[in-house]
Amino acid sequence: MIKIMADSTCDLSAEFIERYNIGIAPLNIMINGTSYRDKVDIQPSEFYEMLPSLEELPTTSMPNPDEYLKIIYDGIKKGYDKFLCICMSSGTSGAYQSAVLAKDYFYEENSNSNIKIHIVDSLSMSHGSGWLIIKSARLLEAGYTFEQLIDFNENYRTNVKHFLCVDDLNNLIKSGRLTNASAFIGKLLRIKPIMSMKKGKGAIVAKERGTNRAINFYVEEFASRVNKDLTDFIIIGYTSNIGIAERLEEKIKGSTDFTGDIYIMQMGVSVGTHVGLGGLSMFFMEKDKQRDGLLKNELKHLAHIKEEIVEKIKGE
Repeated sequence: MIKIMADSTCDLSAEFIERYNIGIAPLNIMINGTSYRDKVDIQPSEFYEMLPSLEELPTTSMPNPDEYLKIIYDGIKKGYDKFLCICMSSGTSGAYQSAVLAKDYFYEENSNSNIKIHIVDSLSMSHGSGWLIIKSARLLEAGYTFEQLIDFNENYRTNVKHFLCVDDLNNLIKSGRLTNASAFIGKLLRIKPIMSMKKGKGAIVAKERGTNRAINFYVEEFASRVNKDLTDFIIIGYTSNIGIAERLEEKIKGSTDFTGDIYIMQMGVSVGTHVGLGGLSMFFMEKDKQRDGLLKNELKHLAHIKEEIVEKIKGE
């Protein structure tokens, strides 16, 4: 039996965690000197209510390896012998390293064990790793083997497309993700920096003025980038304002031919610490540019050969 597990930054709703029986290792959040376990001792809705009144930005730390080991040992008792752990990008969190340590500890304690454990560095944040988790759970239901699930995640993790914009730039300033000068100009012009993931780290890929233009950017990029064969669902994330997430959902339904599921989920405390209020994100599987490029080059090459053959026949 195969057990899927993750750290709490996957930001999946309780509904999906329960539906697919996902094991979750919580991150730790320090708020005003008090430590909380993400989604155990504090829920996202509670956090966003208190966020405006916090003078200092909360800090986060990776899950203790023991949290992963608890999931593994509990799973073994229930008959699981294979564990697929999908973690937030190692470039933005220590959750992946903690999971690797847990795996090492397990085999040190059980050197002759037949239990299989594979840790995936999703190279994603928030619902990006969440997207891979839901997709893996669906593929598992469809009959994928452990090895096939590993291959899918390792081969397609870089194709999970992220878009994230914020309404309030203050948290990005406090966390050092944005300079004061950039933030001042952004506030003055109502510019929303739109971020994505590049090589496992966040990067600004566009700047739009106002929420409507940001939503239009999301939809236009989705329409041109989406891998229709693999994207049977989209995840839209929000921090404090579900209304803008619903507006994005309506725009996708009204402006594209996408007919799959659209899930709206709240971003968790760890991501929300940096994103702040008014955050809006979107996740889907994009086309493989490298493979598409090779295919286009091959088609051009074949077309060129065809032209040469036609010209040769005409000459004869």
